[in-house]
Amino acid sequence: MDPKLLVTIILYGPLLGALTAGLFGRRIGDVASMAVTTALLFVSAALSWIVFAKWTWGGLEPFTLTYAPFIQVGNFISNWSFRLDGLSAVMLVVVTTVSSLVHLYSWGYMAEDGSKPRFFAYLSLFTFAMLSLISAADFMQLFFGWEGVGLASYLLIGFWHHKATANAAAIKAFVVNRVGDFGFALGIMTVFWSMGSIQFAQIFPQVAAHANQTWMFAGHGFRLMDLACTLLFVGAMGKSAQFFLHTWLPDAMEGPTPVSALIHAATMVTAGVYMVCLLSPMFEYAPFAKHVVVVIGALTALFAATVGLVQNDIKRVIAYSTCSQLGYMFMAAGVGAYQAGMFHLFTHAFFKALLFLGAGSVIHAMAHEQDMRRYGGLAKYLPVTFAVMTIGTVAITGLGIPGVELGFAGFYSKDSIIHASWAAGAAGDPMGYFAFVIGVLVAGLTAFYSWRLAFFTFNGHARWTSEDLEHHWHNRDHDHAHDDHASDAQAETHDEPLAHASAHGGQGHSHGPALPHESPWSMRLPLILLAIGAAAAGYFFVEKFVGAEQHEFWRGAIFTAANNHVLAEGSPPAWTVWAPLVVSIAGLLGAYYVYIMREGLGARLAANRGPVYLFFYNKWFFDELYDATFVRAAKWLGDLFWKGGDQRLIDGLGPDGVSAVSYQVGKGAGRLQTGFLYHYAFVMLLGVAAVLSYALWAWNA
Repeated sequence: MDPKLLVTIILYGPLLGALTAGLFGRRIGDVASMAVTTALLFVSAALSWIVFAKWTWGGLEPFTLTYAPFIQVGNFISNWSFRLDGLSAVMLVVVTTVSSLVHLYSWGYMAEDGSKPRFFAYLSLFTFAMLSLISAADFMQLFFGWEGVGLASYLLIGFWHHKATANAAAIKAFVVNRVGDFGFALGIMTVFWSMGSIQFAQIFPQVAAHANQTWMFAGHGFRLMDLACTLLFVGAMGKSAQFFLHTWLPDAMEGPTPVSALIHAATMVTAGVYMVCLLSPMFEYAPFAKHVVVVIGALTALFAATVGLVQNDIKRVIAYSTCSQLGYMFMAAGVGAYQAGMFHLFTHAFFKALLFLGAGSVIHAMAHEQDMRRYGGLAKYLPVTFAVMTIGTVAITGLGIPGVELGFAGFYSKDSIIHASWAAGAAGDPMGYFAFVIGVLVAGLTAFYSWRLAFFTFNGHARWTSEDLEHHWHNRDHDHAHDDHASDAQAETHDEPLAHASAHGGQGHSHGPALPHESPWSMRLPLILLAIGAAAAGYFFVEKFVGAEQHEFWRGAIFTAANNHVLAEGSPPAWTVWAPLVVSIAGLLGAYYVYIMREGLGARLAANRGPVYLFFYNKWFFDELYDATFVRAAKWLGDLFWKGGDQRLIDGLGPDGVSAVSYQVGKGAGRLQTGFLYHYAFVMLLGVAAVLSYALWAWNA
C-alpha cells in the first residue's frame, strides 16, 4: 500500500471516530460509539507499525504530503501537511499504540459510566490532535496540534465535571499551559521575524547563517538562536510539566485513569521532548538554550523523584515519576543526545502506560481506593496485575547487566542518557557532569519509590478488610438505585469509576465476603501487551536509536553538530557504567528493608513529620508559593480594578454619580406632572405673575 495513503488513514481515522461518537453517540448508542472509535484507533495503530517497519527495515524515504493550504497571510504561509521522517515514525507508533490500548482498556474501566460516547470521542479527538502535532511540517500546524491536545486534556481532566476537584484541576492545567504557550508563541514569532518562514524545510538550512545574529534590546545584544530556542523551550516546560510549570500534572490525576495513561504518561507530556528533538538543528547552535534545557530537566528529575518518595496516592506517585522521567529526556536533549532522549521517550511510553493502567486495575479491585496505605497483600488476589506491574517496575528502575547488555527497556534508554551526560562532561561541557550526577542520584530515588509502590501495594499485611470493600459496594448499589445518572453521582463522591465486579466475572459483594478481584479481560489484555513492550522494546531497538545503526535509522531527522560526539563509541570509566545499577539496587534494598523487613517503619518515620519529610510531602511548597505570589496577587489586582476602578470610579461617577443625580432630578420633575387641569392652570398663573414681575422690575430699572 502507498505510504502516503497509509499516513492519511492514520491521521484522519481518529478524527472520524471522534466525530462519529461525539455527534451521533446518542443515536447509535454506547457500544457502537466505543466500537467505532476503538476499531479506528487499532487500524491507525496497525498501519503505524507498518510504516515504522518500512522505515526501519524497508528503506522508506522521508517525504512531506501536503493536503491543503492552512493559513496564508503575506509571507506567512502554512500548509496542512504530513511530514514523515524518523521522529514522526517513532511518535506514530507511540501515540497510536498507547491510544488504541487505552481505548480497549476503557471498555472495562468505564463500563458503568453514563457518558461513554463523550469520553471515547474526547480520547479520539486527543489522538487526532497529537497526530497533527507530530506530523506537522511547519510551526503553525505544530501549534494547532499543541493547542488541540491542550483542549482535549482540559476536557478529559474535567470529564467528571460534577466534581469540584476535577474542574479545578482542568482549569489549573489549562492556565499553567497558557503560560508556557505564551513563550512558545513568542518563539515562533521570533523565528518568523528573523528567517521569514515557519516551514521547517526552509528554516533549518538557514540556521547556520543566522547562528551569530543578535537582537538588540534596551542596549543589550541577545543571540537570536538562543533567544528563539529558550522561548520555544518555555512552551515545552508547560506541556511537559517541567520545573516551575509542573504543578498541573499531579492534579491532573483527577481525570479517569485511562486519561492519566494516555495524556500524562505516554503522549501529550512528551510533546515538549519531541519538539526540542525536532528543532535540534536550531538547538545545536544555541548553547545557552541547551544549558537551560539541562538545568530545568535535571531540577525536574530531582524534584519529582524526592516528592514521589512520600506520596501515598498510587496515581500521584506515578505522576511524579512521569515528571522525573521527562526530566531525563530533557537532560539528554540538553547535552546533545537527542537520540537517547527519543529512545527513552519510546521505552517510557510502554512502561509508564503499563504502570498507570496497572494502578487503574488496582483501584478497580479496591473499590475506588487510591491510598496505598489501605492496600497490602494484593498479589494473591491480583496475580496478573501484580506480574505486569512488577515488569513495569523493573523497567522503570532500569535494572540490567552492563557489559552483557541484558535488561528491561529502561536499562537501555536511561543508561544511554547517563552515559551520554558523562561523555558531554568529558568533552568539556560542565553541564554534562551536572546531568550525570543528577541522573545517577535520581536513578536511586526512582528505584526506591517505585519498589515502595510495589511492596506497599502487593506485599506485606493487608491493611484493608472485606467490610471496607463491602461498604464501598453497598454505596455503589445505593447510587444506582437512586440516581438514573449514576455516573454523575459517582463523579461527586468518588475519585474513580468502578465497573460492577459481578458484571465482569469478579467476586462481588453478593457472593460472600467482598474481596479484591482481577479486572476484566478488556483491561488485562492491554496490560499484558504493554508489559511485553516494557520488557523487550529496549533490547530490540537500542541499536536503531542510539547504537551502530542510528544514522541509518534517523536519516537526518535529528541533527548533531560536527563537534557533538556524546553518543560516539568510547570507553567511559567502568564505575560510570556500573553506577546506575548500583544505586538502583540500593534503592530496591532500601525499599525492601523499610516496607518488607521492617514493615511499618515507613509509617513511623512519616508520623514524625520531620522537616525534610514535610518539605517533600508538600511538594517543595510550590503550590503555596504560587498561591501567595500569583493567585492572591491576581485576586488583589482583580479586586482593585473591580471595587476601586469599576464600583467606586466608574459606577461612582456614572450610575451612582452623575447618572444618579440626573435620575433624581428627573424623578422630582416628574412629580409635577399630576394630570390635573387646575394644577397646570395654577402653574401657568405663577408663570404669568413671574413674567409680569420681571417686566415691572425691568421698566423701573
